[in-house]
Amino acid sequence: MYRVLFLLPLFAMAPHPGAAEPPAKAADASWIKPALAAVDAKLDGEMKSLLDLYYHLHANPELSLKEVKTAARMAEELRALGFTVTEKVGGTGVVGVFKNGPGPTVLVRTDLDALPVTEQTGVGYASKVRTLNRDGTEVGVMHACGHDVHMTSWVGAARVLVGLKDRWSGTLVFIGQPAEEIGVGAKAMLDDGLFQRFPKPDYCLALHADSHAKIGTIRYSEGLALANVDTVDVTVRGKGGHGAAPHTTVDPIVLSARIILDLQTIVSREVNPTDPAVVTVGSIHGGTKHNIIPNEVKLQLTVRSTKDTVRDQVLKAIDRICKSAAEGARAPAPTVKVNLDEYTPSTINDVPLAKKTVAVFREVLGTTNAIERPPIMGGEDFGRFGKGGVPIFMWFLGTVPDDRFNESERPEGKPLPSMHSDSYAPAPEPSVRTGVRTMTMAVLNLMKK
Repeated sequence: MYRVLFLLPLFAMAPHPGAAEPPAKAADASWIKPALAAVDAKLDGEMKSLLDLYYHLHANPELSLKEVKTAARMAEELRALGFTVTEKVGGTGVVGVFKNGPGPTVLVRTDLDALPVTEQTGVGYASKVRTLNRDGTEVGVMHACGHDVHMTSWVGAARVLVGLKDRWSGTLVFIGQPAEEIGVGAKAMLDDGLFQRFPKPDYCLALHADSHAKIGTIRYSEGLALANVDTVDVTVRGKGGHGAAPHTTVDPIVLSARIILDLQTIVSREVNPTDPAVVTVGSIHGGTKHNIIPNEVKLQLTVRSTKDTVRDQVLKAIDRICKSAAEGARAPAPTVKVNLDEYTPSTINDVPLAKKTVAVFREVLGTTNAIERPPIMGGEDFGRFGKGGVPIFMWFLGTVPDDRFNESERPEGKPLPSMHSDSYAPAPEPSVRTGVRTMTMAVLNLMKK
């Protein structure tokens, strides 16, 4: 669900708390080179099979809460490695446990679901899947957020770690999480006893594809990484009638236009300028014909914030503005519904865990290829795993070939597609290879003998 609005202006004003410090160094880097050599040797033997898996996953995506075949394939992969696997955790979630002696418990998470997007990448393995969404509308389906990269890297890391189990000690908990794109999968797994039925993790790790970063690089944030995400549905009501006699109606389309414009003043005039917030109306639907004024119009909003106090302020302002505008137009009160089922809390990376992991990434990828970045206003329900005090860390994996990235940097160059774009196509081999290398080394760093 990594949908982006960078906080560059805000964070250009004040440095990150750790910005003045030199890059963290691994306390003992002597283990890294021999471990990486072993990882690469094992990975070389797995790459062909992993790429076949990637192409299969990309061509056969499934929507949120419908990841039945995808979950079954992930469970099959873990069972083949000797994990104890439990399926249908929180719906279609998968949990695999691999015990390898005393030591920490490390949870590694991948998400399973795809998006209702019709693919336009033109690659030979493009998805042609069409299905019904939750509203019963036929849609194309595509891994436009890189979850196929996540799953393949996750499987690759599991294979390499089991193959190198003489180098680490502890318990792996590999989870395949459903419904990340609608923000409900992590909560569903936690509510189904993820931390009670299975070994509770000492650390949680995840990676996410990045459509604006070069292959062979990762980007990360210490502390706040991703925002709170709220979904708000507004039904604006009026009194329908003939388009030629608007004086006999209360026009909900005009009223909706007023509300949409007024909503923009929340961020620009009500929220402290130093507190990031976003209010976006992503959908407006009303009416059936040119000359008919409808009875109602439906708006769909996404709201982003980085502080709970700002979240509360913005949601209350939306409710107030919608109802005040309706009263001023002599319209019935609108319905303003905050969908708490799809609320995603902010993702806050544990700073010590981030520093410890990135120190290894700098050794693995090169110092300049582990790049700190400011938080973004995208959302990810991975943050829920850290709300009970478990340290979490998510990093962002470069998936763009050098030539394509360099072209986008030219003044007249072709811009890179965003996440969720129908034209987003990660470079499979180098993206998966870097995903497996970073995930495996991150786990070894926490569990090495």
